[in-house]
This record gives sequence, structure tokens and C-alpha cells, in this order.
Amino acid sequence: MPHHLLFNLNCTAIYKVSFYCANNILSNNRISMAALRRLQQCQSTGITAISHLHTSSRACADMHYKMLVLGGGSGGISMSARMKRLFGAENVAVVEPSETHYYQPIWTLVGAGAKTSASSARPTASVMPSGVKWVKSKVQEINPDNNTIRTDDGKEISYEYLIIALGLQLHFEKIKGLPEGFEHPKIGSNYSIQTVEKTWKALKDFKAGNAVFTFPNTPVKCAGAPQKIMYLSDAYLRKTGKRNDAKVIYNTSLPVLFGIKKYADSLWDIVKQRDLQINLRQNLIEVRADKQEAVFENLDKPGETTVFEYEMLHVTPPMGPNLIVKNSPLGDEGGWLDLNKENLQHKKYPNVFGIGDCTSLPTAKTGAAVAAQSAVLSRTISRILKNQKPDKIYDGYTSCPLVTSYKSVILAEFDYNGQPLETFPINQAKESRIMFHMKADVMPHLYWHGLLRGLWGGPEPYRKLMHLGMK
Repeated sequence: MPHHLLFNLNCTAIYKVSFYCANNILSNNRISMAALRRLQQCQSTGITAISHLHTSSRACADMHYKMLVLGGGSGGISMSARMKRLFGAENVAVVEPSETHYYQPIWTLVGAGAKTSASSARPTASVMPSGVKWVKSKVQEINPDNNTIRTDDGKEISYEYLIIALGLQLHFEKIKGLPEGFEHPKIGSNYSIQTVEKTWKALKDFKAGNAVFTFPNTPVKCAGAPQKIMYLSDAYLRKTGKRNDAKVIYNTSLPVLFGIKKYADSLWDIVKQRDLQINLRQNLIEVRADKQEAVFENLDKPGETTVFEYEMLHVTPPMGPNLIVKNSPLGDEGGWLDLNKENLQHKKYPNVFGIGDCTSLPTAKTGAAVAAQSAVLSRTISRILKNQKPDKIYDGYTSCPLVTSYKSVILAEFDYNGQPLETFPINQAKESRIMFHMKADVMPHLYWHGLLRGLWGGPEPYRKLMHLGMK
């Protein structure tokens, strides 16, 4: 646990510091022979040698770029902005089919009626760095041995360097009865723009019965989100006088409430105070939306299932690796982009890099992690361009603002080792109104105007400042 400087800092001061930070930022064991040759030549002669490797690929390709970015989400847009400054706009391209870019962390508050879905969306054109080529297509295939990718409309694009930021895959279809079950009322999910407003409708229309919230038996992005909506729903039901007629149930596949003990202890206290029912090792396998029933399997007792009737059901879908990465030579055994966890360079292909949810990095998949990774990855690439070894190490920093009501947040921050890595010199395991405003008001501003412009690389410099150089 970090050693905090022992001094008092009132809420107003913290709020001012958070805005200062935002505004200051705003001003397998087998290596292919091709990859081995590429690595040797990179080490011996640098970028010039790498460019020579692309002569044949470039001649056959429809387009060629020095830096190609796959994905226009938070990681892809942030890195394309940084790479524009490194390579020049005309040498950078982003492959992204969607016309709309979403700030997904705010969907927790959309599902609880505290924000609108429109507030989470902006045209992709408005966040794409000016001058950078936007290829409005889906990636269909990646061929790292030939330094090319192919899109769904048949284009072949060659590259000298590749950043993969394709995110992960949602798998509602792995739950029997979904996604068609979303056509019925009383069921929603904050993990998709198509279903997040259904969560709010189910909550508004709640009368009496069970409000059930789920966590799947897979890796997920923003692992705190499945329980955030539970706390918010509990608060809403209390505010509207319906809580006495409701049973709030959180069924999670995990053996713990939250993975970091310091924050889990605080959450358990909240659970007890608010009379929330937590069932561990319970995995949703079927939704009978016409009957308002959800079926869970007991992961500790194979074959044992339990049926829960619900008046409201929030589904966190199973998730998995991006299928394009999984079906390429770039994935690890699980299908995740196989990166060096310290410098974000691919383990086999030295001109391939990755960021965000699609990667094998053993840390929580969050927007905060993307921010910290973007700073490290930018430094890694700039060093490689100079024929130097990467010298900045990603420590696994990630953050989860655990929304516990419409006015409070527990700000969890931690590293690869599951050790708290807190920014502020206070106990962030305590519920805080100021941290709620950070989540609801400061962080979206920082996202749109800092991270997506390649100007925000996480709170590390400010953490050092606030702890006077102490971790």
C-alpha cells in the first residue's frame, strides 16, 4: 500500500486540484523467421531498415502508411493523435468503420438516468486528428508477416508500424435467450448503446420484486460497472419509495466482490448497510424474458442451477478477445494481443504494438488504463524510431471509479500487483462526493479534450506531486 503524506486536504482543495490537472493537460515461444529477421534489422539499422522490408508489400497494397492504427476507440484515437506528432499527419491512417465515437464510461450514469446517451456520443470525424487518413472500413484480416491488413471492402493496406486498438468482443449470444430477450421490457445492459437506455426504463418502471444484476465468467471491461448500477438502482429505489418492496441481488461469477481487498472491504460495508444480497460464483446462463426469469449456474457445484424471477435485470455480457486478433498470428493462447507488458510492443513482431481492451496486459481493462498506456506506448515507439531501447515501463496502472450512489464514489486505483496506486493523499476507499463529481463532470472533459488529443497520459505526474515524490 502506498505511503501517503499525512496532512489534511479539504474537499474543495481536492476538487480544485482535479480541475487543475485537467486544464493543465489541455494547454508462443515460436518466433517466425520473418519476425526474427525484422527484429535483427531493426536493432542493427533502425527505421531505414524497417522501411526496406516493405517494398514488396507496398507495391501490391492499395495504400501504404508509415503508421497504421486499427480501431477508432479511446486507444486508437489517442495514439493516432500522438503518432501524428511523431510521423506527420500524412503518414498516419486509422481504420475505423463507425461514424460515431462513444465515451462509454458514462453509460453507467445513463443507465441510472443521471446522464443522457446523447452526452456520450460525438461524430468520429470530430475526434479524428486533422490530416490523418480515416479509412472507413472494418478490419477483416491482419498479416503481420507481410506487414499488411485487409479490410472488409477488399482494400489491402501495408504499413511500417502497426498499432492495434480493436477492443474486445461482447457475447450476449452466449447467454441462452439473448440478445433477442432485450425486445422484452424489464431487461437492459449498460455495456451497449443499443441496450443502455433499456436499463433506465427497467429501473423507472420498477414496481416490486427482484432487481438482479450479473457479472459473467469471463474477463470484462470496467469490472466495477456491473455493481455500480446495483448501487445506483438501490439509491433510486430508496429515493422513489420503492426500496421496501424490492430485493436487490448481485450474482457474480467471481469468488470476491472486488479484486482489490482495500476497496472490497469498503464495498462489503456498503452492502451490509444497504441490505444488498451478494451471491458469489453464480453465472448467468439463460434469460427467459417472456417469463421474467434468469437462470444461473453454480460454478462451485457443476450442474446446479438456480432460477431467479426478476422485476428488473441488468446483464453484463460474457466478453472475449477481438476475433480479428484471435484469428491472426498476433494472439496469445487465449486470443488476446500478445504484448510485452512493460513496453506494449508485440512479443513476436517488433513493429507491432497494442493498447487497451484487446491486449493480454494483466490489468483491469479501463479507460484510465488506456490513458496510462498511451503515454508509455508513445515513448516506446519514439525510442524505437531512434534505434534506442524502450525505457518507460507501464506498471499496470488502472482506475475504477466505483459509483456507490448519485453523490458518492470510491476511487479505486491500482497496479499490476493489485496494490493501490492512489493519486490523492487521502483514503480513496472512503465514499466521496468530490470523487463523484470527478467521475461525472471532470473525467468526460478530460477524455474529450485531453486523452483523445493525445495530451493526457494518466495522473502519474500529479500523483508524485501530491505525494511529494512518494509513491
